[in-house]
Amino acid sequence: MAAIKKRTPPMARHSAHAILGPMKTVLVVYHSMTGGTRQMVDALAAGMALEPGVAVNLRHAATAVAEDLLDAAGYVFATPENLAAIAGVMKDFFDRCYYPALEKINGRPYATLICAGSDGSNAARQIVRIATGWRLRQVAEPLIVCTHAQTPEAILAPKLISARDLDRCRELGTQVAAGIALGIY
Repeated sequence: MAAIKKRTPPMARHSAHAILGPMKTVLVVYHSMTGGTRQMVDALAAGMALEPGVAVNLRHAATAVAEDLLDAAGYVFATPENLAAIAGVMKDFFDRCYYPALEKINGRPYATLICAGSDGSNAARQIVRIATGWRLRQVAEPLIVCTHAQTPEAILAPKLISARDLDRCRELGTQVAAGIALGIY
């Protein structure tokens, strides 16, 4: 049976696609152990969803592959800070995908989300070093949310990110998506 091809009405041809060009994908690679980073990613994705020229590909770091990087116009890397470093699952993602993507994603934009117990700065530095090796272009300062979890019980407890911090994540998503859709980044 032949596929039915629908005819596009003349007015529908003047969509965001016609104005902005083809849909661009932003890859969001994340890991979350206690829910904090996932809340941040969900807020980021909600902000990105406001941009009609962008599709968001949310991928857990354990399942993200080099092809996801190659297919995206830009990236957001989101991780908890574990022992003053990026999460091991994020490190594994970078280890698996670094060489297959090397020299193939130069100049693409990226941003970072970090859910930290203390300060998150070392995790941010690690991502900057990796992104520098990939020759990516940082388009925003790392967005670090500090939960101040310092005891074993607080570190392992489910996190609840404040509305103010989720707004910051949503705003970053809006900024990144608009910049990619418009070709600013």
